[in-house]
Amino acid sequence: MKHYESLGYLVSHLNIELQKAFDERLKRYELDIKLWPVLFALWQEEGITQTELSKRCDVANYTMTRLLDQLQVQGLITRHQEADNRRAFQIFLTDTAKALEQDLTREAEWINERFLANLTDEESITFIHLLNKINRLK
Repeated sequence: MKHYESLGYLVSHLNIELQKAFDERLKRYELDIKLWPVLFALWQEEGITQTELSKRCDVANYTMTRLLDQLQVQGLITRHQEADNRRAFQIFLTDTAKALEQDLTREAEWINERFLANLTDEESITFIHLLNKINRLK
């Protein structure tokens, strides 16, 4: 099998290039790619616990602690201790983070458009559909 026939190679290569391009765009906002899934998850639903956030972002709890520390230092999140569980914290976005949602979403869309530019609209829709179909198998 040649590398251009290997699903693993092709997906890995695409992922690396996508992350590199998006990370470059995020630097304008003094952010990096590691923080994107956390912000994205919180824009979907804030007030969830760190444990739930770790599950949604598919990262270890100790990794999430470091990411949240970074976001807190940057003034993008706050942690609120749950009344009934002193070890659990709910995570909330600050107004600054909420204000970034539209701009950062637009940056992500720009990256998507750039990487899908060689495909027709129909091919893009099919490609995304097929990726979703494959990813549901796990």
